[in-house]
Amino acid sequence: MSLISTLARLEAVESGRARPLATVRHRHLSERPLVFVPLTTAGEAGAPLGALVGTDPQEPRLLVVAQPRDRDLRFAFLAELADALLPHLDAYTDDVEPAERNDRNPETGKTVKVEVELCTDAPQLIVPARAGIDFVRLLGRSMRFRRTAEEDPDAPYPAPPRVPLLGRWLTHYGERARVPGSSLLLAATDLLNRHWASGQSSLEDQHLGALLAWIDPGEGESGAQAALRAELTRDRDGQLLCPPAGPATDPAFDNRLLAPAVERYDRARQALGAAEEGAVADARLGELTVAEREIRRLVLTQLQPTWHAVWRGLELLRELPEGSRAADRWTRDRWSFTAHRDRVRAGEPPQPRRDDAVTAAQKLASRETAQAQLEAQEALDDPLVLAGRRLAGEAFLSEVTEVVMAWSDSKRPSPRPLLTVRTDDRPQLAERAKVYRSLEGKPQTAEFVRYDAEGTLVLRLTDRMGRAKDPAEGSVPQKGDRIAWTLFEHDQRGGPKLPAREETPWTHGGPPGTSAQSPDPVTPEDVL
Repeated sequence: MSLISTLARLEAVESGRARPLATVRHRHLSERPLVFVPLTTAGEAGAPLGALVGTDPQEPRLLVVAQPRDRDLRFAFLAELADALLPHLDAYTDDVEPAERNDRNPETGKTVKVEVELCTDAPQLIVPARAGIDFVRLLGRSMRFRRTAEEDPDAPYPAPPRVPLLGRWLTHYGERARVPGSSLLLAATDLLNRHWASGQSSLEDQHLGALLAWIDPGEGESGAQAALRAELTRDRDGQLLCPPAGPATDPAFDNRLLAPAVERYDRARQALGAAEEGAVADARLGELTVAEREIRRLVLTQLQPTWHAVWRGLELLRELPEGSRAADRWTRDRWSFTAHRDRVRAGEPPQPRRDDAVTAAQKLASRETAQAQLEAQEALDDPLVLAGRRLAGEAFLSEVTEVVMAWSDSKRPSPRPLLTVRTDDRPQLAERAKVYRSLEGKPQTAEFVRYDAEGTLVLRLTDRMGRAKDPAEGSVPQKGDRIAWTLFEHDQRGGPKLPAREETPWTHGGPPGTSAQSPDPVTPEDVL
């Protein structure tokens, strides 16, 4: 946690209201995000109980599993979930625009530009909390390997073709959520925590109702009081007024309401199965329908408060202007969505259970690069985030007091002007350290020369001044300009080149598709 985040939390405790951590919104929000509020059964990992899903705050679609331990009902729930999600995903796959991408020519090995399709937009999925992202990843893993009747006619529980297809999409979204700065799959609590600091712990911040209570408490009520009420207040039946839907359920709801309702449903199913006459069967079917409707009503009471809380959080986030570099990160999400669309249409197999060594290393390297790039871009977009880097000595705000033109000592002299700047910050500058400023959206590099006096530095510009002997207009700061310099690079460089999969060394699993050496043949000397 940075120093400025700690100060913001202390101020939130003192004022009784969450304090802002950003002046702009650092994540892209779609005009029509798909909100997914899942609910799972206690005592069985990953067993779905129900969900609310939709793009309209007023008209969510309710999905319920009346008996979560029944495989047939669980598979029916997954099929219904696919019916709800896949049309929304498919609506974005055919709206494309031409784009260029760098590709390697297999014959020459050179990098060339090829024209490809890029989806103009991508569907965004919002879940209430971080545990919802884990559940999406778990659903994808459990669905993408399901066998269909076409693939395996002897499968005991064949799945409709749309179920493994949705599993592949959910797996992709779950993996993309691990990339820093990605906005394809977001948790509402993480979004709010990035932009506001509450006066409670990070663990308590995962309760969406309590977090919103700190950000937007009621009239005449402090954030701590509102959060405590959101976490603990119960009705006359002992049920929470603000269920966590995390996606686990509250034990009081499970024991007092859900378990008896499921038991009545089971008895009604048994009675229907034992009924022989038509009139008796009709009566038993009516009892089963009533029992199922009661379970749907109970599940809806647990999901609705969280559903409205997610949309309330999105309204608060939309009040912040979007950061200028958030669109670039969303473009990378669109590239990711388009690439997965192409893999699905090409008939490629689902994602493997475990990545090979090269793929795992590539993912790790790309995520490290994305994390460093995200931190740099947020600081450049937001003065409040930059203030935290200034406190850490990783950036400084300065005023130019003098500009002296100078040139390099080479056969073709290049401009190397010396800037004298004054700053009240304390950057941690070593000898010949490089600093950077943003010039027309691109980083311009300067080299630290010396300290002239207390709070006065001398910097030498080294690039982005054109190829002529005289620097291009606007490339050199003028006296009186106020400039924010950073000690970190704005654009992160890629890591080392990794070997191809077929060139993976044997210490990391060997080339894919190769089998182990056969054992030595048995000889007469081997037998006693």
